Amino acid sequence: MNNIALGRYLPLESAVNRMDPRAKIMIMLFLMIAIFVPAGIWGYLLIGAFIVAALALSKLSIGFALRSVKPMMFMMVFLLIINILVVKTGQPWIRIGWFSVYSDAVYQTLYIVVRLMLMIIITTILTATTKPLDLTLGIEKLLHPFEKIGLPAHIIAMMISIALRFIPTLIEETQRIMNAQASRGVDLENGTLKEKVMAVLALIVPLFVSAFDRADQLANAMEARGYDPQKKRTRYKVLKMHAADYAGMTISVLILAICIAIQITGIA
Repeated sequence: MNNIALGRYLPLESAVNRMDPRAKIMIMLFLMIAIFVPAGIWGYLLIGAFIVAALALSKLSIGFALRSVKPMMFMMVFLLIINILVVKTGQPWIRIGWFSVYSDAVYQTLYIVVRLMLMIIITTILTATTKPLDLTLGIEKLLHPFEKIGLPAHIIAMMISIALRFIPTLIEETQRIMNAQASRGVDLENGTLKEKVMAVLALIVPLFVSAFDRADQLANAMEARGYDPQKKRTRYKVLKMHAADYAGMTISVLILAICIAIQITGIA
């Protein structure tokens, strides 16, 4: 469990931990939008500098943030292979008979990988510095104005919070099942393609059964405690914005504006 970063809350005494969850959610949204603005290397350097500063203020190590990217390594390698086979533009860097690796294939892969890494690290900072209940409350407060048009803000906030909360739990469960299967002689790394597929099925089926069982237990526990998502709820904790919250949101908006300006002016 100590190796899991994404979805794991760390009770540290830091400036980011003390921030209002609504402000942190809005900062994440502004930065996510900025990531998808084609601002080139300057835009990504600007976002990266903000992330490094956020890690320092939240007392999180860079290694902790990078561990959240580790589960995505397979997808990144898969994207590289697909781009090498499909993209045939740019300068040919490697030629081995009929097989060629072009510069645009590598650049396009790096472009996607950097985006994924930034988004995952931003999400990791949010979940590591915000309690699940505070995250639920923050999302609900931000969605509250949309209740006038029939949007179930509390239900959506609860689902998002539960999903984030169970990411490390499911990863831990996957590792436990893999260890149990390995003790029974299942080899997930070696063997033919058919044997690997059967080994993966031996992992996925019990994982789904365990996930559904946990969901059922959670639903029964919430029902036993009288939880009704349709009822009007009161809150012991009242959220209040402070100067640091407004400063963080202002900086994130400025980063988004700079990225848009870079894209419009063509500096990138």
